Amino acid sequence: MNSHIMPTYARQPISFVRGEGSYLYTEDGTAYLDALTGIAVCGLGHCHPAITQAITEQASSLVHTSNLFGIDWQEKAADKLCQAAGMQQVFFANSGAEANECALKIARLYAHNQGKAKPKVIVMENSFHGRTLLTVSATANPKARAGFYTLDDEFVRVPFGEADAVAALSGDPDICAVLVEPIQGEGGLHTPPDDYLEKLSKICKDNDWLLMLDEVQTGNGRTGKYFAYQYSTIAPDVLTTAKGLGNGFPIGACMVNNKAVGLFGAGSHGSTYGGTPLGSRVVCAVYDVLDEAIMDNARTQGDAIRAHIVDKFGAQGVSARGRGMMIGFAMPKEVDLTEAVNIARDQHHLIINVTGGNVIRLLPALNLSKQDTDLLIDKMTDLLVGLFNQSH
Repeated sequence: MNSHIMPTYARQPISFVRGEGSYLYTEDGTAYLDALTGIAVCGLGHCHPAITQAITEQASSLVHTSNLFGIDWQEKAADKLCQAAGMQQVFFANSGAEANECALKIARLYAHNQGKAKPKVIVMENSFHGRTLLTVSATANPKARAGFYTLDDEFVRVPFGEADAVAALSGDPDICAVLVEPIQGEGGLHTPPDDYLEKLSKICKDNDWLLMLDEVQTGNGRTGKYFAYQYSTIAPDVLTTAKGLGNGFPIGACMVNNKAVGLFGAGSHGSTYGGTPLGSRVVCAVYDVLDEAIMDNARTQGDAIRAHIVDKFGAQGVSARGRGMMIGFAMPKEVDLTEAVNIARDQHHLIINVTGGNVIRLLPALNLSKQDTDLLIDKMTDLLVGLFNQSH
């Protein structure tokens, strides 16, 4: 079929017309258990009643005015989000890439105020920060970078999870910040040592660098805490998020704390659509729904999924990654995952994806029921049994 859409996506041969909770439905009514939730976006499930009500009510009263005027819902969203994140101020954007672009502009301005003419930011191997020109330069994925003459001179790349590699750059006069995901999402759900962020925080403080956390995927309850860094004792200078922030509505946020506060003034940055009345009200609605019970559920059910799969397949070389409902299963090399997504979808009516080459990634709804958790485990078990049988 001819299409006027640019071919930037390798689309699967399926389309969904309706969603409810943890399920997506095709036009003929076939149900699929969605263990991907729009790539960690619909953390509260599809068409959550409170989110739908907020969108409907706000769309019928006021959608957009522009940031030339005060926006009451934006003020409320900022208060709620900064309270959840432990941050002081927020800039609302439209996506994770925009939020990270904002963070990198903050780092440059911070460096400029220190008199650094050619500032650099430390980033990690296997990282993913977005597809704008600057964020794709910070990203490690070769396929995302190919052909775009990326701004590599702006970054220094080191192995993820190795604080010593960052410490070794201490004293470099050009470095101004560290940008890191608490758990790498697109890169393969690599999970660092428990004291990693504490070590990075100390290194940044000792060198007067900004510590900037990309929680686009790990934020908004995904790991079982509101933000993944809250498993540690640190306070980041910059924190970005998006994805689950709007439960499907496009909105992102860049928050500042400590020495990053006050860097931006009027005209330093902006967005036509960032923090509209509609988008901001959705943020408020998500915050109001996303309580401790849901985050506890994310931890409990996520741990159950990991434990069951590793218990059954660990002896065959399967290992678990991630936290909460950010779940990865690293598969042994002999298991071919080329058709795993298609087999899961067509044979088991299960939506998953594969990342980092050999990692099956699950990003279920945070409020996944015990019944659907058991069903997900059963479907994953059947899938893996089939994949192992094919490899022998």
